[in-house]
Amino acid sequence: MQEAITKGMHFPVTPQISTPASALKVGVVGVGARSRLALNFERPELGGTITAAYEPHPDAAARVLSRLGRADIALTGSVTELAASGIDVAIVTSPDDTHADIACELLEAGIPVYLEKPLAIHLDDATRILTTAHATGTKLYLGHNMRHMDVVRGMRRIIREGLIGEVKAIWCRHFVGHGGDYYFKDWHATREHGNGLLLQKAAHDLDVMHWLADSHTSRVTAMGGLTVYDKVTDRRDRSNELMGQWFNPTENWPPLSQKGLNPVIDVEDVSMMLMQMESGVYASYEQCHYSPDYWRNYTVIGTEGRIENFGDGEGGVIRLWNKRGDYDPRATPSSPSSVTGSATTTPMC
Repeated sequence: MQEAITKGMHFPVTPQISTPASALKVGVVGVGARSRLALNFERPELGGTITAAYEPHPDAAARVLSRLGRADIALTGSVTELAASGIDVAIVTSPDDTHADIACELLEAGIPVYLEKPLAIHLDDATRILTTAHATGTKLYLGHNMRHMDVVRGMRRIIREGLIGEVKAIWCRHFVGHGGDYYFKDWHATREHGNGLLLQKAAHDLDVMHWLADSHTSRVTAMGGLTVYDKVTDRRDRSNELMGQWFNPTENWPPLSQKGLNPVIDVEDVSMMLMQMESGVYASYEQCHYSPDYWRNYTVIGTEGRIENFGDGEGGVIRLWNKRGDYDPRATPSSPSSVTGSATTTPMC
């Protein structure tokens, strides 16, 4: 990281945080693995307070204490009660197939919503959420938090500075090294509740690629398959557990040695996608849930150069090639070779 800072061209990112006029009372729907995102509301510079939560699980009180850290958060018996409890905003981190009904009820009650991605698992439900937000005028924010990562914002800034010319192609390789633990031991493994991991996991990267291209996809084709995890016979019902209770990055390797996968697995563990955007940009996305490493690699090629990130977290760099030549992993000789690309504290999903 220090080497990248002391040489080359840099694009520092300055967080832009506006302090609310008064402390927000925050409600949480779904106190599961991702509910700790709500704790961001309580950061000192924001001054919010989580006051109420709705979680239908029998262990709701214990989950509130373990995930949100306080016993004084009021538990409500429904989304309706939560909306009527006096909250100013709500964050929805419940399973994907529940998003539409919950988000629409909150929006109709005039409660601004932070909705964890994906928007919904079916097109009709996604349209219903957007239509409700538009009709009510209530604010809706979809949780594509990767737009706030320094490595992504750094790439966008390089593009907008014109250092690689006009963008023509974007490639993303996503190595989901913890995929077996993250997505194949609970409801994520089922098409019924998640539709597929090309939606659940790729939602971030597809949003990033569209943001970098300043365009949207007009043509698409994709394929994928269940190629490894269907061969694991050790299965277990984990409906009373949360991901933190089984995740262990030093065990369960190689992938076929996994233990306690979900009884039903009918989603792909490897996927590939090709896109053509309205602007003419061509893009590709590849996702694998049994790679040994866990990170994303973006390559953006323009008419005057290309950039590529190595690492997507703290210590990662973005390298720039804008001179013609043969293979050189150091990027363009005698020109800016790297820019910082460290991640922010925003959790990645």
